[in-house]
Amino acid sequence: MKIDKALEAIEALGDNHVATSATNPLREDAFKLSDNEKIALIKEDVKHILETLGLDLTDDSLKGTPQRVAKMFVNEIFSGLHPQRKPDASTFKNHYKYGEMLVEKNITVYSTCEHHLLPIVGRAHVAYISNGTVVGLSKMNRIVDYYAKRPQVQERMTMQIVQDLQVVLGTKDVACVIDAKHLCVNSRGIRDIESSTVTSEFGGKFKEDSVRREFLDYIKLDTTF
Repeated sequence: MKIDKALEAIEALGDNHVATSATNPLREDAFKLSDNEKIALIKEDVKHILETLGLDLTDDSLKGTPQRVAKMFVNEIFSGLHPQRKPDASTFKNHYKYGEMLVEKNITVYSTCEHHLLPIVGRAHVAYISNGTVVGLSKMNRIVDYYAKRPQVQERMTMQIVQDLQVVLGTKDVACVIDAKHLCVNSRGIRDIESSTVTSEFGGKFKEDSVRREFLDYIKLDTTF
């Protein structure tokens, strides 16, 4: 009975999309194995899953699937777990003294829900107010992509993007809003294909109502927080 209740609690945690940490929970030995070693092990695990489901892996369409999935996990959709893949964010002096808000909107987000390993697909809108330093525009996209490429909870990802840019820019005046569809909601469970999830993180001046409203007006997302 106790085991059944524990399993029910674990399942409920995933269905409610609750994060247990503001950082991705990694073991201390997370990067002890090389990428190739991880791919080899994951390949066997995927093979076992597919065989357990009753699939015939001698079929031409399926026999390469374990290798493809393993490479995808390590090199693509979960590649943001490795700190060595963190993008260099080049910063520059704000010589032209631009002191207004800079907004990079509609940044594509492709991530993976850590509870069911199903896609999260949406858009991120990121803004900052320079205190003397600016960052290359493409770097904002790359930072979003880096934190998206890992098993994620949307709230955590939103916070991580803001916190990283605050360090890069040397200012608290950073904000991020993400509007995304979760296939764990859209394709399973309640199977609501219309709903999306909006998360936000406002730092520094963006906590002021007028500044926050200006940002939301820029991205045309009339949402109450």
